[in-house]
Amino acid sequence: MKDTYDLIVAGGGFTGVAAAVAAAREGLSVLLVEKNGYLGGAACANYVNPFMDFEMRDKQTGKPVQLNTGIFTTILEKLSELGGLHENRRTFSEEYIKVVFDRLLKEYGVDVLLHSYVMETKVEDDTVKSISVVNISGKQQLSARCFIDATGDAELSVLAGCEYQLGREEDHLCQPMTLCFRIANVDTDKYWGKSCKTMNEIYKRFQQEGKIKNPREDVLTFKHMADGVVHFNSTRIVKHDPTNVADVTAAEISAREQMVELYNFMKENVEGFENATLLASAPSIGTRESRMVKGKYTIVADDIVNCTKFEDSIARGNYEIDIHSPDGSGTTHIGVPAGEYYTIPYRALVPQSRTNLLVAGRCISSTHEAQASYRIIPICTCIGEGAGLAASLAVKSGCDTDKIDIDALHKLLDKYGASY
Repeated sequence: MKDTYDLIVAGGGFTGVAAAVAAAREGLSVLLVEKNGYLGGAACANYVNPFMDFEMRDKQTGKPVQLNTGIFTTILEKLSELGGLHENRRTFSEEYIKVVFDRLLKEYGVDVLLHSYVMETKVEDDTVKSISVVNISGKQQLSARCFIDATGDAELSVLAGCEYQLGREEDHLCQPMTLCFRIANVDTDKYWGKSCKTMNEIYKRFQQEGKIKNPREDVLTFKHMADGVVHFNSTRIVKHDPTNVADVTAAEISAREQMVELYNFMKENVEGFENATLLASAPSIGTRESRMVKGKYTIVADDIVNCTKFEDSIARGNYEIDIHSPDGSGTTHIGVPAGEYYTIPYRALVPQSRTNLLVAGRCISSTHEAQASYRIIPICTCIGEGAGLAASLAVKSGCDTDKIDIDALHKLLDKYGASY
């Protein structure tokens, strides 16, 4: 490992891995810094599974068209080759995600630092000169010509002094945090065939009777790669700040209590769970929303529902605006028209006041409502790829990140089959 690179990417989730690979493919020396002992981000650390929609129905033929392509397609292919992708093409094995990402970064010569936290930055004349990371080896200072913040929580951007918005505008409350977990030894034929259809009637009655403390309005479950295992995305911790460590600590503890409550409810009341065993919770609680860095353009809800096509687009999506209530029960859904999609403008990745920093993933510049749509893994992966390619142009031309040639960026996206 060196101490100077063309590009340093902070955050080793789907977004950061896509950014690092995209830049390295174009010949940049790249370092990826990740706080966990593995790559994969929310998919592995928070058990965010399955992939949300990355296809749409063609208006004329009615056939599915893949919206999120490029490196995301490569990930799907490599997962499938290893047996880590379910036949539904949505459910996946996070253990194989870790391996796929290790191999991708090795293939393209990306240096990786795991178990490492970005703790400070050095900024001169609106340019990030270096970052300092802390790990078991101590403190290390690392320099680069360009930086990408793919941390999800905008950790690097905040340390670099960028302005940001936290949560929704009126009260800065964020969408709730959720601890995903798995229950094993389930008769899944009985559950998926029958009892999953009536389970929520019992759940809501128990809530009304005060037997369920979880504020979520229903129980949300998904299939798992393993037989007899059901995946739960159903705990809900509201009115906690995901950027405040005391709040996150309290959220972890409360979510585990909700997990046990849900497990007991399922075992005692839902057919198929009579012999169930509480298998595992995610290594840490998941965050849907936190900081959004203020950029050259702020994506708003109208851009999503009106399916705006930006001239500087770098990714696209059609996932609905999906807002889990920040202060209680209920989930708001605002759909995207069938057969349509919106795009992500490059300007939303460019902070207002830093010349060599890009933001990628769920912390790009947007409103609370818009973020609730593009925050999903397939879209964020494509945002990461666009950021990596943009960084390669900025480094090679020696220009600021807001001065790159968008036509040249589009040609690179075309070169790698990345839809925008």
